[in-house]
Amino acid sequence: MDRVETGNFAATRIHAEQPQSIRVVSWNVNRGCNLKEIVDYLESSNGDLILLQETDLNARRSGFRNIAKEVAEKLRMDYVFGREFQELSQGTPSAPTYHGQATLSRWPLSQGRVLRFRSQSGFWRPRWYIPPLSAFQRRLGGRIALVCEALIGGVRLVTYNVHLESRGNDQLRLQQLREVLEDARRAREDSPALIAGDFNFDLRCSAVTELLSGLRFENPFHSANGNLITARTRFGRGLSIDFILTRDLPVPQNASIVNVVTASDHFPLMLTVQLN
Repeated sequence: MDRVETGNFAATRIHAEQPQSIRVVSWNVNRGCNLKEIVDYLESSNGDLILLQETDLNARRSGFRNIAKEVAEKLRMDYVFGREFQELSQGTPSAPTYHGQATLSRWPLSQGRVLRFRSQSGFWRPRWYIPPLSAFQRRLGGRIALVCEALIGGVRLVTYNVHLESRGNDQLRLQQLREVLEDARRAREDSPALIAGDFNFDLRCSAVTELLSGLRFENPFHSANGNLITARTRFGRGLSIDFILTRDLPVPQNASIVNVVTASDHFPLMLTVQLN
């Protein structure tokens, strides 16, 4: 479960280039079920570094595709995929189904690893009294951050692609975020870093502000687009649960939520990061 899958589809000529800035896109793609629409948007976004949450591998609901690989191949980008859960109702014993995070880059990715949180909810575990149907989403594994490094010209950017727990309370999610920040402090503290993904709670709360204090991480989306609706429930209620945090990068520009994209129940987040 903790091994990562990688692929290399980026044009090698770009590896030596040193851009002044890159465009970062973070998006929970809702399993990748609407793959064509997802790829169409990502192509139009011109993203240089893309962090996707909820990407399927061999799942019935998304056509038994390898979503991370197909998106990377179509966009001509390198990718790393980390397994969050084995979905027990979506595959077979001989062909299991996985679900997790994918990080894509126009520049080389290295040091890919899964940071599986010590703090987890027991909600998803299979139990004898719960039918093995897709509606109940029985799973093995647990929430993760997918960690890797993008070598962009002469800059090594550490990325954390996160998906915090949707069940449980904010205290559990806060503890999972704390584990990410602790890992970021220990691993390459001297390098610029970003933490992006689906946090399943609002990072503008005072508890997160206090947690980030002194750790050099900033939240460029703290006041972006007014009320900051990044996802909608099936009943249409707006949620503020997706963010990008940056460390030791010049003031990021153009933080925005692309709320006209309907390929997922989450909206893509876009950010321009200066590297010079």
